[in-house]
Amino acid sequence: MHNVRDLIVCEHCDSVYRRRELARGDVADCVVCGAVLERHQWLGVDAQFALIATALIVFVIANVSPIVTLGLSGMTAATTLWGAVIAMWKDGAQVVAFLSAMTLFFFPLSQILIFGWVLWFARDGRRAPWFAQAMSALVRVKPWSMIEVFMLGTLVAVVKAHTYFDVVPGPGIWAFGVLTLLVTVFSSLDPRELWNLTREDAA
Repeated sequence: MHNVRDLIVCEHCDSVYRRRELARGDVADCVVCGAVLERHQWLGVDAQFALIATALIVFVIANVSPIVTLGLSGMTAATTLWGAVIAMWKDGAQVVAFLSAMTLFFFPLSQILIFGWVLWFARDGRRAPWFAQAMSALVRVKPWSMIEVFMLGTLVAVVKAHTYFDVVPGPGIWAFGVLTLLVTVFSSLDPRELWNLTREDAA
């Protein structure tokens, strides 16, 4: 008789498998539909929490620091992400401003805070309050975080603007660059393993 923790269910086709230990770099795939069942976690829970805490600090720096400073004929103008969003809103591009605010601020911040919330309790082997809802929210929020797309678009814009203006990259763009790397790393982590690493607190 197998414990339920020894089993893993494909979330796409409901096929059931016996869980096995994965070596570094291993990925378990469903033989029926080919979906990824789980990946080997190369970072422990403490390391993942440190990564998320670092991402939160960098996120704050990226959002309060100027992204670029444009100069023309002795005049300069610098803006942050929120300065650009507000400018778009005032220029009549409310839809773009709203989508930018959601995909570059609210969704990434939600992803960081929710992941940090479950990892904070997981460090002691416990499940956070509303653990199931938090794990579900992580899956739903992840595809809407588009910091990588913003970083690529900003770099292209800076190169093009350099033709007409004196362009000086600000601390914000470097922070967004670091944040892009951090988001890429923790997006590669599989939070589903937290179901096996944590336990419910006794009532």
